[in-house]
Amino acid sequence: MKAKLTVLGSGTSMGVPTIGCTCAVCRSSDPRDCRTRPSVLIEYGGKFVLIDTTPDFREQAIREGIRQLDAVLYTHTHADHILGLDDLRPLSFHHANGIPLYARPEAAEFLRNMFRYIFDADYKFGGIAKVELNSIDGPLDLFGVRFEPVTVIHGDSEIYGYRVGSAAYLTDFSEIPETSFAQLRDLDVLFLDALRYKPHPTHSTVQNSLHIVERVKPRRAFFTHICHDLPHEATNATLPDNVRLSYDGMKLEFEI
Repeated sequence: MKAKLTVLGSGTSMGVPTIGCTCAVCRSSDPRDCRTRPSVLIEYGGKFVLIDTTPDFREQAIREGIRQLDAVLYTHTHADHILGLDDLRPLSFHHANGIPLYARPEAAEFLRNMFRYIFDADYKFGGIAKVELNSIDGPLDLFGVRFEPVTVIHGDSEIYGYRVGSAAYLTDFSEIPETSFAQLRDLDVLFLDALRYKPHPTHSTVQNSLHIVERVKPRRAFFTHICHDLPHEATNATLPDNVRLSYDGMKLEFEI
């Protein structure tokens, strides 16, 4: 079975254009240089699974015409990955038991505390998102398809990426533990954090992510969580043929 992946956002935590910045990328007329916060949507068998609810989720959902959402997976709890949770509201009203959300145990607890007005609500007028929060610490079956958490290191924290079928999505990492590389074999599609060229304490660089591509050898690789240091067209011209920067609205298919 084929799945379709849509890149909802390909940018870093401040987005591109970045507020107050007048650099060439922030002033670019290339729409691929306009990057909202990082997230992807995976569609298969009539089901839609979202990875992360960014602060830009409302804009992303309207842009892509999202009318259905069946589950949400969270990578971690930084603001650029969770603050759009409230915007699940209009999609959640179609679910009798709410949209299921899945996160690492400590991330689930953080979400419960952060959005206490949702999870501990005693509000009878229907103005909150209908969601069901679940902790996961291993593979998950969603509508007949296996989603496999891949542990990565983000600064000094362990967070999740995800593998589904022949694709893996790893955003926000500075290191991939040796034990996780076994989960990245035989990939068609690999998404990797590649913030910029200059080193960063919590994010992978272009060069580091290229080394990972050389090791893992996916058929196709795409960089995400991109800051305004990387102009889309000029950066792509320097990359190997099977590696490209992702961009908002990009769509591709892969086998699951």
